[in-house]
Amino acid sequence: MRFGFISFLVGSGLCSTVTEKVFFKIKIGAEIPETVVFGLYGNTVPKTAENFKRLCIGDTPMVDSKEEKMTYKGSKFHRVIKNFMVQGGDFTNGNGTGGVSIYGEKFPDESFEIKHSKKGLLSMANAGKNTNGSQFFITTAQTPWLNGHHVVFGEVLRGYGTIEKMETGKVDGDDRPLADVVIVDCGVWEEENEL
Repeated sequence: MRFGFISFLVGSGLCSTVTEKVFFKIKIGAEIPETVVFGLYGNTVPKTAENFKRLCIGDTPMVDSKEEKMTYKGSKFHRVIKNFMVQGGDFTNGNGTGGVSIYGEKFPDESFEIKHSKKGLLSMANAGKNTNGSQFFITTAQTPWLNGHHVVFGEVLRGYGTIEKMETGKVDGDDRPLADVVIVDCGVWEEENEL
């Protein structure tokens, strides 16, 4: 039986319903992969949540290839800034300069209703207004200066300790992790997976 989970966003006065769950298995350097489960806010931002979910499933063909699929699987987290966020989702170039959405290269900002009010929120990375693709970030602190500029579409439900490990890892001068942080698997989190 499927049902929504309510998440109260501290300090925002808003309440968002988790409509679906997806997961990443993240490998940091040579460590054993760990699972992070995300809840998506499909009622508030359905198009953005669907884009992320489809990229987790990996069943949407690339525009220029019938065989190659768009997927986060095998992609890296390319940017980590302590007390701010961890960023990934560039499965085309792997360095923060690429990424595409299931709707085409970019798609418009859907809603800024949900605020960046706590750590563990899932939000779209962009290069300005209406330039959402596949890149995303996970907040590791409150980031109110991002409100009105980035679309929040979900949150970490389980496995935030893995995000903390990523955040505290060593980075170079461009905020790139020195140890590869790779999404080795991803998909829809089924209820039977619950512990």
